[in-house]
Amino acid sequence: MSKYTGGFLRLLRNEVKIDRVINLLMLETRYIRDIFRFRCPLCHRFHTATNPKTNLGRCFDCEANFNPIDLVMAATRYDFIETVEFLKKHIRKTTKTD
Repeated sequence: MSKYTGGFLRLLRNEVKIDRVINLLMLETRYIRDIFRFRCPLCHRFHTATNPKTNLGRCFDCEANFNPIDLVMAATRYDFIETVEFLKKHIRKTTKTD
C-alpha cells in the first residue's frame, strides 16, 4: 500500500484545478446565465458552481462540497488510493497548463 505525504495530498487538493477535474471525469457541464455548472455526481442536478479561489465545487441542491479528491471519489466510486493515483497521473497536466 502506498503512503502519501501530507504535502502531496495538499498539492492534489489545492493545485489540481477543480474545473480540470470536472473535464477529466467527463461530467456533463453547462453554462447557465454565464455561470459554469457541472452535473452533481450525487444528486445529478446542475445547481452547482466552482470557486477558483478555494478550488472547490458545490452542489446547492444536495449541499455537497467537493475538493478534487472528493469529486473523483463521488463520480467514480474509486476508493481513496485509487483516487489519489488517478489524480497523480494528471497532476502535471493540470497544474502546469492551467
